[in-house]
Amino acid sequence: MYGTPHTVSDVMTQTVAAVGRRAPFKEIVQLMQDWQVSALPVIEGEGRVVGVVSEADLLPKEELRDDADAGYLQLRQPVDVAKAGALTAGDLMSSPAVTVPADATLAEAARTMAREGIKRLPVVDGAGLLAGIVSRADLLTVFLRADEDIAEEVRREITSYLCAPPSSAVRVEVDDGVVTLTGRIRDPAVVPVVARLVRAVEGVVDVEFDLTRDGGAQQRQRG
Repeated sequence: MYGTPHTVSDVMTQTVAAVGRRAPFKEIVQLMQDWQVSALPVIEGEGRVVGVVSEADLLPKEELRDDADAGYLQLRQPVDVAKAGALTAGDLMSSPAVTVPADATLAEAARTMAREGIKRLPVVDGAGLLAGIVSRADLLTVFLRADEDIAEEVRREITSYLCAPPSSAVRVEVDDGVVTLTGRIRDPAVVPVVARLVRAVEGVVDVEFDLTRDGGAQQRQRG
């Protein structure tokens, strides 16, 4: 009945810079600079993601270089010292890698990023192989969706079922992602349901109502 949310595969970057476990420190730094990224998936075999190496994993080497008392630092920050002495991606990486399936919804990817406090996620296919990379910026591209595309989906997938004529007559307008529903509705109890479903449509920023109950009073509210 309702439209399928866009998936990570719709917005991810398919061409991904990645390294193997044995990639040396300087090669990792050079690759990050060349691709203008702050993290790289670490893969093995046919492309199975085993970890992620980030700028944060590389910085301890610079921190340790400037500290004259390495022994004292080791007592305070043993993990940093271990990474400061690491020479390959396999020793530097954070593992296991936090990944997202290609068929995950954008909301699922956003929740994972928020929970883990990261800016991008390696995307894996059904076999667990690297399929792409998705960033916070990629997830926000849904808000560039055309207003008329949003309106058409709301009409086709939601109001045509829950606010169908002749008992109801609801018009759908969208302006800068804000959906406004106007007209008359037979059962005001469906309004919260409609609001929840409209908010789930990709690209919707907000929902507003200006509805008159069929034979009753007018309702104005934000969903």
